[in-house]
Amino acid sequence: MKTLTIETPLGTMLAGAVEQGVCLLEFADRKNLETELNSLSKQLEFIEAIASTKHFKSLKLQLGEYFAGKRKEFSIPLFTPGTEFQQLVWKTLQTISYGATSTYKKQGTALENPGAIRAIAHANGLNRIAILIPCHRVIGSDGHLTGYAGGLWRKKWLLDFEKSNLPTSQTKLRF
Repeated sequence: MKTLTIETPLGTMLAGAVEQGVCLLEFADRKNLETELNSLSKQLEFIEAIASTKHFKSLKLQLGEYFAGKRKEFSIPLFTPGTEFQQLVWKTLQTISYGATSTYKKQGTALENPGAIRAIAHANGLNRIAILIPCHRVIGSDGHLTGYAGGLWRKKWLLDFEKSNLPTSQTKLRF
């Protein structure tokens, strides 16, 4: 895995990529980042990082467009090692539209596993690719912000930012 730091309006982010795609995008001050990096390194032990710079170029460009309010979806190849369940949860996160929010309960319904709220929340917490896999769009069923590894202040900023870049006719909650 090759890494790169990227400056954003929310602080420095650490990106990681391998040949298959971006495998890491986290805020540099994220709690337990070192543990996350060690875990990812073990999972990627035999994967080569050749040509990951092409992913970094796209990532920097698309993140810049996102923070300029011009990009609503990302087209960067992602590489997300994890269990089959984690993969399903992360794919479900990617279906939450820009500017919209969802809940763990709605994720459970979408996964046809409504009783797995805690497991879904745990898998969301293991997401290593912030913003591109938008776990910041998951809120509590009561409408309050729930945990976010980058900090609740960043989650609030991202949600407010996305809402401010939507046409006024779009709805708040959809999945």
